[in-house]
Amino acid sequence: MWVGAAAAQDLPRPLTNDDFVPFDMEQAAVGHQLFYDPILSGNRNITCAHCHHPDFGTSDGLSLGIGEGGQGLGPDRTPGTGADRIRKRIPRNSPGLWNLGAKEIHTVFHDGRLSISNVYGNAFNSPAQEWLPEGLNSLLAAQALFPLTSQFEMAGNVAENEVTGAVHDRIDKGWPILAKRVRTDPRYGPAIVAAFDEVETTEDITITQVANALAAFMAIEWRSTDSQFDHYLAGDANALSPAQLDGVKLFYGKARCSTCHTGPLMSDQKFHALGLPPFGPGRTRQWDPVVRDVGRMGESNRLEDAYRFRTPMLRNVALTAPYGHNGAFPDLESVVRHHLDPQASLEKWSPKMAALPEVPWLQKTDFLVWEDYYEMERQRKKNDIVPIQLTELEIQNLIAFLHSLTGVSAGSLKFGVPKGFIP
Repeated sequence: MWVGAAAAQDLPRPLTNDDFVPFDMEQAAVGHQLFYDPILSGNRNITCAHCHHPDFGTSDGLSLGIGEGGQGLGPDRTPGTGADRIRKRIPRNSPGLWNLGAKEIHTVFHDGRLSISNVYGNAFNSPAQEWLPEGLNSLLAAQALFPLTSQFEMAGNVAENEVTGAVHDRIDKGWPILAKRVRTDPRYGPAIVAAFDEVETTEDITITQVANALAAFMAIEWRSTDSQFDHYLAGDANALSPAQLDGVKLFYGKARCSTCHTGPLMSDQKFHALGLPPFGPGRTRQWDPVVRDVGRMGESNRLEDAYRFRTPMLRNVALTAPYGHNGAFPDLESVVRHHLDPQASLEKWSPKMAALPEVPWLQKTDFLVWEDYYEMERQRKKNDIVPIQLTELEIQNLIAFLHSLTGVSAGSLKFGVPKGFIP
């Protein structure tokens, strides 16, 4: 082992069962079925799994997803046809779902718009504000509610169905409609009554049980604590190869990766500007005249937060390409090189690097922000990374270490994809 006394202090402790919120397996079994069922989408044409599928590391293999109205799965997903075709790409990359049941997590989404807080008197600071349902069992359960209300993710366009129409009135108005669908479905009503102690009859089922079941499933299905690096942290001196050991030393030393990717979850859960190449529709703010994504600033309304995005956790990072809040980089090498010198990387980046299925009617706007000289200058000036020089061998060893973060059991899921799932 290369780790000496001083260096060992920089390494995180191993993750254990105590680091995770306990969830009920019977509830998770219900959540498993719901996760792969289009019943939770406004037009009944998309599931949670279309954007978070195990075949693509719990993401979708795309830079920006093809949401409601699309057809197929992963990189082969198409934007639909006729009146049902998509009207917009999903503004941000679909994040992986690994270890989201950890107790330490207090903030989620690329811009941190959902966090643990009692600002609204319901334990969460969320886009639903005081209208968030009561009884949610975790931050993960709260997170599960919001794709259901998103027009381009799962709800559908206004006037297409009763769910999106209700959400257009107020964000919480669509959830009771979805809950009624679930409780009146003979597959789910009795199963939820059996799994949840507080539910005596199917009439008692609300969106809270739906969200709690989804959270239980995601937390149990995608817990990952058995990577080579985890075994190394637990004391197995032979768990890592010489190249990976050098990568560990670089990650927690010279390359300064652990400045942000810190702690057992390998994230400080804070927000940083990386100068990522912008493209797509952006998650624009109301009244913003520019097609762009200002990141954390969209939630905080603080100018200093412009273009900053949340540090992702890194377990199974090798499975979740492409990388960045908008999936700008197709592989680990390109995103590592960007972190080492964002300005140089930005100059070399090409739109061809983005994994975007062809959508002819959106083609003119896909790279509108990339071609906006003044907006690009604003983004270039906002960069929290100091360039670091590594040799080619050091870069490859750093990448080798990132591969050591892949869980041994990442492909052996407790539930797996249901046999009846149709992409």
